[in-house]
Amino acid sequence: MTQILLNGCLGKMGKMIIDSVKEREDCEIIAGVDYKLPEIPLSFPVYTDFTSITEKPNVVIDFSNPSAIPSLLKFATENKIPAVICTTGLTEDMLDEIHAASEIVPIFFSANMSLGVNLICELAKKAASVLYPDFNIEIIEQHHNQKLDAPSGTALMIADEISSVLPNVPEYEFDRHSKREKRPVEQIGIHSIRAGTIVGEHEILFGGKDEIIKLSHTAMSREVFATGAINAAIFITNQKPGIYSMKEMLN
Repeated sequence: MTQILLNGCLGKMGKMIIDSVKEREDCEIIAGVDYKLPEIPLSFPVYTDFTSITEKPNVVIDFSNPSAIPSLLKFATENKIPAVICTTGLTEDMLDEIHAASEIVPIFFSANMSLGVNLICELAKKAASVLYPDFNIEIIEQHHNQKLDAPSGTALMIADEISSVLPNVPEYEFDRHSKREKRPVEQIGIHSIRAGTIVGEHEILFGGKDEIIKLSHTAMSREVFATGAINAAIFITNQKPGIYSMKEMLN
């Protein structure tokens, strides 16, 4: 049985992972980390920092805050524990730290843990390779009004995947309101909507002459992300050091 340390255990995704793990027999949460202690005790101990942890987990699942990444990586590398990092809004320095840590321990790193989102990434790459440059590419993402980062990590992941199959690296355009110019061909527009309780919607629009092609994914609940993270945690425990994503898990 895979024993999990859950970082961000009191957050919305943390609570969803706790509920999802309860329904499984192949894993259990043995400890949690959060910036505060729970008002009502959980079924496992919760710590406010990694230095106080006494348990020996097989893997760490992280759904927390970018500020927690350095201490998480320190804990993982010092104790040789694989990690599943699902937090978005990371800086370039944090991404460098993740890649450095992956030389010591296996790290599963993805901006989105949904199987469906990763599938539309592959479909978008195929569409872009056929349609570009005759079709303009725009990405629209929608999330709840409590989400801190914009654009979403998933939107950037989709844009990066599309860019990987284009002949030239496109410019990402996040804000056109201050510009009075025609849309350049070598550009991907990325637009963010924050409203209500939207779990997550991503649409890739290919606009050509007299026709439009759309690929979209809608998450109906956070459970799809929790399931993906748990499956990734079980997968990563048997891997060698390196960076892994949904692609490796599905192959």
